[in-house]
Amino acid sequence: MSKGILTGKKGIIFGALDSNSIAWKVAEQCHAEGASFVLTNAPVALRMGVIDELAKKTNSKVIGADVTSQEDLDKLVDEALKEFGKLDFILHSVGMSLNVRKGKAYTDLKHDWMHKTFDISAISFHRLMQTCWKKDALAVNASVLALTYIAAQRVFPDYNEMAESKALLESFVRSFGYHYGKKSKVRINSVSQSPTPTTAGSGVKGFDKFLNYAEKISPLGNADAESCAKYCVSLFSDYTKMVTMQNLFHDGGFSFTGVSNEVIENM
Repeated sequence: MSKGILTGKKGIIFGALDSNSIAWKVAEQCHAEGASFVLTNAPVALRMGVIDELAKKTNSKVIGADVTSQEDLDKLVDEALKEFGKLDFILHSVGMSLNVRKGKAYTDLKHDWMHKTFDISAISFHRLMQTCWKKDALAVNASVLALTYIAAQRVFPDYNEMAESKALLESFVRSFGYHYGKKSKVRINSVSQSPTPTTAGSGVKGFDKFLNYAEKISPLGNADAESCAKYCVSLFSDYTKMVTMQNLFHDGGFSFTGVSNEVIENM
């Protein structure tokens, strides 16, 4: 049951692709809790047309933006400011690797593709935060979240250079969290989610097997997209005003479990 804990808050949600997307679930939960927001994704994703269903359901405006384009981000933030005034929250749910999509081994990556991975998946966050900084777009006590994965800390062989991009993303979260906290009490965190069967996640080699493995390791089981959305809502709310610069594991306990009886028995 919704409590209206985001009533009156305004924001931007990046990355809602379809109903399996975490960002899609976050948008639904934010709407249920009283928030208003702009939805954005890359122009190629918008051409699929599915996001229009979410916009209608949540009474939201859709603004396309290529996160590697400064011009697009300027336009996005300017239009959001015109729509709402200063923003109270942002979700950065953006990531893409051509090396992963094409099944390239970690020891045989195309480095021009790697550069693109870093630009889309990590540098875009710094670009977004810098844009908001220069435009003074975030309200006092605003909350910014970036979705990440534990491959930033541990080796998952087929996650390829997405692991390094997540590590870079988490570093940007900490660094901008410091500067924005000093500037206007804005808190910036990353949420490290369980493996989740989204369109992007399912593209990783061996994903189904790893999903099952993580389920057996995690004492609470894997956290699904809807529970992640609810966690994000709590971090957008005024109940978490003193939480910043953190990488917050939302993974059913996977991150701190060495082994489980289920995995031992299967061995």
